[in-house]
Amino acid sequence: MYVLVTSYRPLKAWIYKLGFARFCIAKYSNDMNERDNMFIHLTNVAIAKLADDYNDRHGSKWSISNLRFYLEQTMGKAETDKCFEDINNIIYISLKSVQNVVINDKHCFEMYGYDILIDQNLKPWLVEVNASPSLSTTTENDRIIKTNLM
Repeated sequence: MYVLVTSYRPLKAWIYKLGFARFCIAKYSNDMNERDNMFIHLTNVAIAKLADDYNDRHGSKWSISNLRFYLEQTMGKAETDKCFEDINNIIYISLKSVQNVVINDKHCFEMYGYDILIDQNLKPWLVEVNASPSLSTTTENDRIIKTNLM
């Protein structure tokens, strides 16, 4: 998810709703024989495109709206709403914790890329926050999402 934050006090943040969700090429497994299988652990395009069944049309990505629709259909609307509320709380708490070190300049803004993992119980986990998220594109949907962001 992309978040734009003003650099002027008080901080204001906008969560960009047109982000995307990445998926591994292969289904995750706890099998110890699979621990070196990059395709069940990593979602990077550089890794995913090496798989025989990689689809370069969608690049193992869904729009956030497609992800939300899928989760509502499979897990229920209330559970999905809670998941996205929890993601918003993660973003809020992380920004709150660093607000005193964000540059105070009314002429600029910061853009952060949030990597959040959602487990099988729809509990979101913060993996990392990218201070310089990539704006390069690998698919047409990528281009649309990132062009509209800017």
